[in-house]
Amino acid sequence: CRGTGWVFTDYNTVKECECGIRQREIQESRLRFASIPETYKDVTLKDIKTKFYTKQESKDLIKAAGEFISWYLENLDKKIEEGKGIYLWSEVKGSGKTMLAAALANELINKHKRFVKFATSLDILDEIRATYDPHNEETESKLLDDLARADFLIIDDFGTERVTDWVGEKFYQIINGRYINKKVTFFTSNYDLKTLKYDDRITNRMRERSYIIHFPEESVREFKARVENNPTEVT
Repeated sequence: CRGTGWVFTDYNTVKECECGIRQREIQESRLRFASIPETYKDVTLKDIKTKFYTKQESKDLIKAAGEFISWYLENLDKKIEEGKGIYLWSEVKGSGKTMLAAALANELINKHKRFVKFATSLDILDEIRATYDPHNEETESKLLDDLARADFLIIDDFGTERVTDWVGEKFYQIINGRYINKKVTFFTSNYDLKTLKYDDRITNRMRERSYIIHFPEESVREFKARVENNPTEVT
């Protein structure tokens, strides 16, 4: 194939070369498209451990969340058909929600060969605002359409943004577009869905198309840092 990834089978037909170049190119494309933060690029579902939580209630919640994610992935094709995603929330910052969302993204990319887009709600709004720059070739309508049509979209820290009429309208366009097209959306948030400061046009669609998972109300960042510096502290 001379590095092209394709070989001729006859005069008018080509097929993918067995060298694997095309598959590597596609995988690299998936990873670029995902935009997973560098900190979480290698995290897996096996890295989500109960040992990083000190409260029994937290351990029970993280175990239940892990079991649910396993069930969800076992039924992935059906969930895609239903357009059913996950709303992962806890009021405490640093409880591990983003880490789990990133691990799920990596699982979908690496094991299920899916295209996933990962972004914080603030990043999405910044990308939209950037299209207003006359030197930016990307248009707002194309960006919103891309976000609405991505097979999997993970919106991290949803609800941390200040909700104005403009913000509400932009997220309505994205979420409604995904609702209409039955595209799977995952959210992490510090708010119960009932307390999000968005109107019913948005929250009702999210509620209908999301499994709601309550994550531990316990921060593990400091605890994890201590354990990583002293691995014998927790087993």
